[in-house]
Amino acid sequence: MHMADALLSPAVGGTMWGVAAGTIAYSSMKVKKELDDSKVPLMGVLGAFIFAAQMINFTIPATGSSGHLGGGLLLAILLGPYAAFLTIASVLVVQSLFFADGGILALGCNIFNLGFFPAFIAYPFIYRKIAGSQPGRTRLSVAAIIAAVVGLQMGAFSVVLETVSSGISSLPFSTFVVLMQPIHLAIGIVEGLVTATVVSFVAAARPEILRGTSESVTLGSLPLRKVLLSFLAASLLIGGIASWFASENPDGLEWAIAKVTGAEEVTGTEEGVHTMLASLQEKIAFLPDYSFKQEAATTAEGEAQVGAVNGDEAGRLGTSVAGGVGALLSLALAFVIGFALRRRQQFA
Repeated sequence: MHMADALLSPAVGGTMWGVAAGTIAYSSMKVKKELDDSKVPLMGVLGAFIFAAQMINFTIPATGSSGHLGGGLLLAILLGPYAAFLTIASVLVVQSLFFADGGILALGCNIFNLGFFPAFIAYPFIYRKIAGSQPGRTRLSVAAIIAAVVGLQMGAFSVVLETVSSGISSLPFSTFVVLMQPIHLAIGIVEGLVTATVVSFVAAARPEILRGTSESVTLGSLPLRKVLLSFLAASLLIGGIASWFASENPDGLEWAIAKVTGAEEVTGTEEGVHTMLASLQEKIAFLPDYSFKQEAATTAEGEAQVGAVNGDEAGRLGTSVAGGVGALLSLALAFVIGFALRRRQQFA
């Protein structure tokens, strides 16, 4: 559900940049008051885990579409809504700048759609209400599934509103929304099941984490360091190897666009802000689309080299490098944000 710049006008994109920036500032203020030493590294490793998990597109049967874990609800349950929003924002920044996944103009929209609704709507008003104060496994699972579905439905509807409000594409509201909501309902159910599985494990192992306390630095019988290393290892394994087997079908947004226009991407205006930001992203993104950059070839030898680079082996290598580098960059950015806020808290 990562939006491209071609869907947005500068006015809508700029407005959502402001909304996202304001929410980041507010979340930073709240996190600074509640952050503890154990949550800072947890923000980092969970950021890496979500980056890797988002690389795994799963097929939605009988549709020709695919989806991937958003991760906002899972982060909110494990970190609380404010730290979760900062963490998902750091992941989306890394994806946009270094992997050209989601446009720079659209970054504010993507942070809002994938971060705000699960962290500040689905988590407090759906998940916590259903789960209650001392939930069992069944209530946790039901709460996670329903909250994931609601959060993703709201995010998908927001994509439609932002696109139609921009007025630079030919996507009609009625057709677009009829396609977007059902496909993201299916994606939301899968995300809910994954979230429920992880949350149920954590609830059984160390329930105080779900209550937002920091009484212990262990998860069950494991010390915090081993827990963090386990998350990091899982992130590298998922991003570096499991991502090879991700579905090649278009994701829910691309699928909906293709159903309306016949193409998975919308061609927007190639001038002004769009051109400038596209050029900037092209220069910054060193692993676009989670693969090696392909240089143009003008000779037969060069063409042969390009053909080799496009082979399955090189493609998997590029995916592995992108998964590992992206996970580490997400870890580093989320950790730096948490560490900086923790230091400001201590100085204050």
